[in-house]
Amino acid sequence: MRRIVQSRKLQHVRYDVRGPILVEAQRLEAEGHKILKLNIGNPAPFGFEAPEAIVADMVHNLPDAQGYSDSRGIYSARTAVAQYYQQRGLTDTQVDDVFIGNGVSELISLVLQAFLDDGNEILIPAPDYPLWTGAVTLGGGVPVHYRCDEENGWNPDLEDIESKITENTHALVIINPNNPTGAVYSEETVKGLVDIARRHELVIFSDEIYEKILFDDAVHHHTATYASDDVLCLTFSGLSKAYRVCGYRAGWVMISGPKHLAEDFLEGLTLLANMRMCANVPAQHAIQTALGGYQSISEYIGPGGRFYEQSKLAAKLLNDIDGVSCVEPMGALYCFPKLDTEMFGITDDEAFVIDLLRAKKILVTHGTGFNWFEPDHFRLVTLPDVDMLTEAIGRIEDFLATLRR
Repeated sequence: MRRIVQSRKLQHVRYDVRGPILVEAQRLEAEGHKILKLNIGNPAPFGFEAPEAIVADMVHNLPDAQGYSDSRGIYSARTAVAQYYQQRGLTDTQVDDVFIGNGVSELISLVLQAFLDDGNEILIPAPDYPLWTGAVTLGGGVPVHYRCDEENGWNPDLEDIESKITENTHALVIINPNNPTGAVYSEETVKGLVDIARRHELVIFSDEIYEKILFDDAVHHHTATYASDDVLCLTFSGLSKAYRVCGYRAGWVMISGPKHLAEDFLEGLTLLANMRMCANVPAQHAIQTALGGYQSISEYIGPGGRFYEQSKLAAKLLNDIDGVSCVEPMGALYCFPKLDTEMFGITDDEAFVIDLLRAKKILVTHGTGFNWFEPDHFRLVTLPDVDMLTEAIGRIEDFLATLRR
């Protein structure tokens, strides 16, 4: 019999957050080891529960959620999303500008499938959430990574973006607040990004899933606010992180700007939405409840709140390690510390995190897994409580001590 092999389309597709390192962690677990998994931003295993009102609303609507919905999403959910953006200054947002999906991840794939032709170049931040790079590659496009500047709070380097635009560049991806760095972009940076898209006639894909997880005086600026009527902007967000319901898979994309110039593209997006029938219907009923009324995330992101205190502690403990530096996150759920590769003799960051895993039973993700250019960073999830975080970073410090030259 002939061998059955994977599609050649997957040849350059990577998703290292759940890649070979996770496989090694699973092997160690099968041997009886307990692994502290700090590789995925999944709040549930660390004691974060969904707001009771959201759970109650889903339960209440279950009897009416057994059939397919409109492929774009139930009307009440799309209305709630549209009104959410109207209240933030995007007053022209209509219900038909919103598509509901099984989380932002599904919508990224759908949008890129509808948008890309083979060879189209898409500008993506480095470091990035690697699904963007993988989905562009899978769709036949070419990911072109622009540098975010660690010395400038991980804000994108606008000059680097300009230098990488060609006649085949079609879109600009913005991830703000950023995963994996925790950066929250300044208003000046967001305006600069939109200006680049405007001058080069690029579509903007703005991933804003962490928009509500902000610390201290950080302010999130919706990209679409500055795109106005002359830049097509697709804004991605959802419930997974701020409402601690990753498993519900409830996300959306909102389209703004010159939609009359994008009718053909939007027709293609509607076709793909129809082909997957609809998003998870019970979870769609949670969207209206989540976006209206009391916002429970406020309890977590201020002083004394778990997201806040754990992020601050993680950054401090990492910066206290000789040979490690970490830009303090202004949002999201991660730290992205830098390693002194000469001090620790690191030339392969994937090998480093595998060695750390085997030695200390701590699972993190290497920086090049987020398409960073050098093997000198790793991403740490800041979801464990302060005691667990202290122990985990202590284990990392002990391991680095064995490498120090």
